[in-house]
Amino acid sequence: MIDHATVESVIARVKAVYGSWRRDTSVAQMRTDWDQLFPATGDASVEPVECAGVPCQWIAAPGSRADKAIVYLHGGGFQVGSLASHRELMAELSAAAGARVLGVAYRLAPEHRYPAALDDTLAVWDWLRAHGFRPRDIALAGDSAGAGLALSTMLALQDKGQELPAVAFLMSAWTDLTASGESYETRAADDPIHQRPMILAMARNYLGRAGDASHPLASPLMASPAQLRGLPPMLFQVGDRETVLSDSEAFARKAREAGANARCEAWPGMIHVFQQFPAELHEARQAIASAGQFLAAHLGAASNRKTSP
Repeated sequence: MIDHATVESVIARVKAVYGSWRRDTSVAQMRTDWDQLFPATGDASVEPVECAGVPCQWIAAPGSRADKAIVYLHGGGFQVGSLASHRELMAELSAAAGARVLGVAYRLAPEHRYPAALDDTLAVWDWLRAHGFRPRDIALAGDSAGAGLALSTMLALQDKGQELPAVAFLMSAWTDLTASGESYETRAADDPIHQRPMILAMARNYLGRAGDASHPLASPLMASPAQLRGLPPMLFQVGDRETVLSDSEAFARKAREAGANARCEAWPGMIHVFQQFPAELHEARQAIASAGQFLAAHLGAASNRKTSP
């Protein structure tokens, strides 16, 4: 049963941050505010590492396997978000999947526009391969913009003729930078934060004037069936209240129609990247546990979590 009061409390925390921003609020201040919204706790170890010039961190829950890697790409509209804001979520995922997580601090807009984030992620992939990780030992995971980036990374690897990771886990995936999904209308009254004008503004900030929002490496939803057919097993999780609900549902549907293994879970009453609030929301704990089992099954690791709250 959904604890609506707790969900509304989480929403109020997020809205307080957004509501404090004004036209003259600097990007640096926005990033600091966002990081402070998600304090990290727990006993996971954190090891900074530079991967082909890209700052990263190994996040390892006790007992997690070092021969498996979950490459994590954080959300934040390609403008905010960091390894600090997502450390707790990465630690929870490491514990649930029984594998280390490699968080990637890819470059952000507006200082670094598309395709800088994609270039950084591909560089990290090459670094992992050069350091002995086989594709079957690597998963990609991410939330929101980071989930879209994970999908773009797989499409880019496929374009290069490279092997793909074993599995992908995508939360509240932003797959369509044109914001054409029907949920921008059907969920507009239910989503407390993200509306189409905001989404389109973030897309412009990321792409710049010359960027093409319909290109598959910017909007993975635009990929052809031939591009989708070869993708690895994918699990999408999305809140039923989200305006970006269609981004996950439509991508998973197109991927299945193309012959890929894609499952989409729409969680009733949940908001954008609800998994970032495991201390408050039992649905977040359930979702992470389920994702951990999914990742472990495809990586050959041992999941450490059950799906009960």
